[in-house]
Amino acid sequence: MAHPSHLIVGLGNPGAEYALTRHNIGFMAVDALAENTDASAWQRKFKGQISVGTLGKHAFLLLKPMTFMNLSGESVGEAMRYYKLNPSDVIVFHDDIDLLSGKVKVKQGGGNAGHNGLKSIDAHIGPDYWRVRLGIGHPGDRDQVHDHVLSPFAKADREWLVALLRTLSEHFPLMLEGKDKAYVAEVMKVMAPQTESNSLK
Repeated sequence: MAHPSHLIVGLGNPGAEYALTRHNIGFMAVDALAENTDASAWQRKFKGQISVGTLGKHAFLLLKPMTFMNLSGESVGEAMRYYKLNPSDVIVFHDDIDLLSGKVKVKQGGGNAGHNGLKSIDAHIGPDYWRVRLGIGHPGDRDQVHDHVLSPFAKADREWLVALLRTLSEHFPLMLEGKDKAYVAEVMKVMAPQTESNSLK
């Protein structure tokens, strides 16, 4: 493969029992990206599953850590160092309970807001990577957060979830070109009506 310019990470937990849970929306995002860029078949490496994709002049490595969420940084650190990439070349898709379902924000660096996957990545590569924050909504009670993130998406979520995953991958070239604000703007053009309806539920 050509040397990858970016490492694209989706966070989640391995195993069929977690596959459709809200905490696994990062896995779902990179799966959609792999499908829509004709990426290579997934294979085991770096304590995870990897796939190679290309968009225009950009070759990138997709990674789904198979260490369970709390140890995600082990996998990310190994892959980043192997390809001699910098934290600023790493883009992580992850769930965010502080955003409405279907809402997306992007930032580089900053805190981890208590997200165990991000905490682990911070410990292994520092905080200067990019985060694509994917809103899954908040249950309204702190005591319910654990059950909320580890429960499957409801049937009512399917419409916005499918639209989000498709739109994230369609406009991803903007993110690879460093146009993070344009990326969010294009995604939210599609998702804004969805997030408005989610906020009324």
